[in-house]
Amino acid sequence: MKKVFCIGELLIDFVAENQGSKLESASQFTKKAGGAPANVAAAVARVGGKAGFIGAVGQDPFGEFLLNTLTEEKVDVRHAQRVQTFTTLAFVSLDKSGERDFIFSRGADRELKYDSEMVSVFGGQILHFGAATGFLGGHLEASYKQYLKEARASGCLVSFDPNYRADLWKEGITHFKDSCYNFLKSAHFAKLSLEEAEIITQADTPAAACQLLHELGVVCVAITLGARGTYLSVANQGEVIPSVPVECRDTTGAGDAFVGCMLWQLSAAGDPMAVIADFERMKEVTVLANRAGAYTTTSFGAIAALPKASDLVAV
Repeated sequence: MKKVFCIGELLIDFVAENQGSKLESASQFTKKAGGAPANVAAAVARVGGKAGFIGAVGQDPFGEFLLNTLTEEKVDVRHAQRVQTFTTLAFVSLDKSGERDFIFSRGADRELKYDSEMVSVFGGQILHFGAATGFLGGHLEASYKQYLKEARASGCLVSFDPNYRADLWKEGITHFKDSCYNFLKSAHFAKLSLEEAEIITQADTPAAACQLLHELGVVCVAITLGARGTYLSVANQGEVIPSVPVECRDTTGAGDAFVGCMLWQLSAAGDPMAVIADFERMKEVTVLANRAGAYTTTSFGAIAALPKASDLVAV
């Protein structure tokens, strides 16, 4: 089984207690571990895969809490960095439909410094770049770009999720799109929401968006459609893979659970490069990943709501 390395932010989600309203109405919050790449690492480990996290947290109690949380989830954090900057925070509330309203207070995640020794660790494994804060400057953005080059040079399967957050890109959307294009040119697998696909490609249908992404070089594209399921495309063969009906309570982490389940299945394949180029096999992979995403929406939080392998049978 290959190891899935997830690079990017690990942060504290302060989740509002009074769900069903906007942040401005919240008065009490619960502390939870979050950050899209960290969620994916935990999702891989929760279902029995091998996962490592690479990112930066502060030398403060919140940073300690976050690394302890991943360690408890059996995620390898030996390559995570502790820095003087305070740990990144996010404040989250959920509206009546379970969608998020949130803001960031950015800190330590931007300070991830490039480590030249990682190239010997990455060789032939799977690298996932969950980009939410990865294109916002600092050492993290520079490290992201260097690790991407090394991933391709060392024979890794590269996974990319743009993780667009409107609050982070009120200005500079052109930089976000350009950065995404650079990563998509090197990605073997890309997961996007329908909104992200429209922003990045300007296409008006998932099929048209996937065609453009394949032209950039992406082998397999998954565009998540919420409760409808996922539009899967491999070599311009496309189809909506239905999700399973569940009672949605919180969408936080659903996309990360989906990606984690996809990458776990690829990591367990003898030749993951061959699997992502096979439409029929990827349909099977996507069915299970849809279940993982759906399961995560049935309870609150991100990491806390992730499924184990046994949970996916019952969904």
